[in-house]
Amino acid sequence: MEKTHIPFNKFYKRFNIISLILILISLILLIFKGLNYGVDFKGGTLIELRSLDKTLSISDLRKSFKNLNLGDVTVKKFGNDNDYVVKFEKKQSVEENFIENIKLELTNDIGKIFEFRRVESVGPKVSSELLKSGIIAIALSLGAMLIYIWIRFEWQFSLGAILALFHDVIVTLGLFSLLGLEINLSIIAAV
Repeated sequence: MEKTHIPFNKFYKRFNIISLILILISLILLIFKGLNYGVDFKGGTLIELRSLDKTLSISDLRKSFKNLNLGDVTVKKFGNDNDYVVKFEKKQSVEENFIENIKLELTNDIGKIFEFRRVESVGPKVSSELLKSGIIAIALSLGAMLIYIWIRFEWQFSLGAILALFHDVIVTLGLFSLLGLEINLSIIAAV
């Protein structure tokens, strides 16, 4: 009969050091670089549009939105080749036809036909409340998990599970900070 010997614990010191380095790097990124908050938390307007002309490039669309003086504008492809998501700082103006004016100016500038599929606006008060609620939700859910794990397992094992939870959340947020990925309500729920 053959004896199988697998040295599982051979590399545990190296992996512990790697984990500590990842946590340290993540904390440094979170402190100095921060997170890229989305429209949900910063406030602003999000427009999902579809170009009915397939020759339109993203650079033309970006240039046209920059000319509208809407603040910091980001334009990204979304879904199909003709779908774009546009986010900008300026909230819904007091103008009655704010979005219609944007649509008209884009059509005049580029000469293309657009279909605005979705428009969302978030004000600064709502965005600050959403951020506060998101932080409270994360803290409460983490607290509930910690209590459950502490009660369910012996304290030696629960301590390891709790540290693993903190490790995963910190490294995930560090990765979001490093890559500049947007943090929105869906990401908060996933974390």
